[in-house]
Amino acid sequence: MLTIYGIHPVTEALEGSGNDIEKIILTRGRKGGDIQKILRMTSQRGIPVIFKDRGYVDEFAHSKNHQGVICLFKEFHYTAIEDILSDPDESIEERLILMLDCIEDPQNLGSLIRTGHCFGVKGVIIPEDRTAPVTPAVIKASAGAALHTPIARVVNISRTIDHLKKEGFWIYGTDAKYGSDFSSFDYEGPVCLVMGSEKKGIRPLVKKKCDFLVTIPMAGRIDSLNVSVAAGIMLREIARRKMKP
Repeated sequence: MLTIYGIHPVTEALEGSGNDIEKIILTRGRKGGDIQKILRMTSQRGIPVIFKDRGYVDEFAHSKNHQGVICLFKEFHYTAIEDILSDPDESIEERLILMLDCIEDPQNLGSLIRTGHCFGVKGVIIPEDRTAPVTPAVIKASAGAALHTPIARVVNISRTIDHLKKEGFWIYGTDAKYGSDFSSFDYEGPVCLVMGSEKKGIRPLVKKKCDFLVTIPMAGRIDSLNVSVAAGIMLREIARRKMKP
């Protein structure tokens, strides 16, 4: 069972995925406008609310940072690749997908999902191996964006790239050493940006599948950025160019 906690993530969960919520646990005596909002939404959706003592909630959450609110999901539902590709409300030319390889830190994965959501990514693709799954920690780190962003988990990321290419996508892989300046591309047509971890980057076979390798030129003594920061810089530029009339 998937569990998330904290006022903001739980509120986002209620607003985005209420049908998948099994119940809400609140610390007995917890008050405030945010709690009242949660209670209104649970009442409207018919979601059970259970009141427990603080000690029980601390133990259940394995943390004291829950803000007195816990949300229990039936399970997290990954999205099929075809559902990400078949958005009827968007032109194929405008589509932007974020693919993540070797992102093993849940905090980084959550931040990347949040970044992608903020810059118009229509779906996130992760592999089953060498990348963290979507967990409560990921949802919390994403500030709830993981509940509003289609996320597909695939068995073979290289074959998935082949499938995206057949659908007309251009694949841009990040490579700090051998990539070209990311701002030198026009990003016309459907785009998939592939990000890897700061230490390992994307895997060699995945890198070979990419149409282009891109990087962010550095001016300081530190030669790398946090992967979520790097993704934000690139996605903002790609989104800006796609929004041009």
